Amino acid sequence: MPVISFANPKGGAGKTTTALLLASELAEKGARITVIDADPEKWISQWAALPGKPDNITIVSEITEDTIVDQIDEESRRAQFVIVDLEGTASLMVANAIGMSDLVIIPTQGSSMDARGGAKTIRLIRNQERMARRLILHSVVLTRTSAAVTSRALRNVKEQLVAGNVDVFETAIVERAAFRELFDFGGTLATLDSKMVSNVEKARLNAQDFAGEALAKLKAVEAAKVV
Repeated sequence: MPVISFANPKGGAGKTTTALLLASELAEKGARITVIDADPEKWISQWAALPGKPDNITIVSEITEDTIVDQIDEESRRAQFVIVDLEGTASLMVANAIGMSDLVIIPTQGSSMDARGGAKTIRLIRNQERMARRLILHSVVLTRTSAAVTSRALRNVKEQLVAGNVDVFETAIVERAAFRELFDFGGTLATLDSKMVSNVEKARLNAQDFAGEALAKLKAVEAAKVV
């Protein structure tokens, strides 16, 4: 079953948030999800300890660079989707997980520092492609964007990505209070109280669009394999 890794060596790029959004949206559709929490901060494991984690999401958190390949292989036999939240470094663990992935999502904020971190991840993907002698689908998702204004820095990052022939999600992850609330109180966007959190419905639509686009990318790759 598909393995989707989230990677960017630049900390604070929104990697864990986007991983959790995808996991919870796929779970809402009834899929069995395993999240491999390979981030040393263990934010998704902490989220799972709060009330409201869906029963069809399993968290695996005891991961090392020696075991991650076996863990991904084992979980891909059990779950319909395996989502890997990787540590924010360009390590052997990250390289091994990328080599096992069907899709690598690179969360990137609209800054040159994040863009450089994304470029480092893409170079790592290219190396893994050469070693495995296969293409590894990868795409940048822009994170923590403004719903109202596109900054000059964000436009610059987009232009750099396009110039480098890097695939970019049409759906950007907008900065929303609802996304932060998940890590404070648990549950999913579907269980948040719109009376307590602003713009919950817009956050849900944003997450749904992102998950739908990720699925479409995976389906396109599978269709290409058949042809």
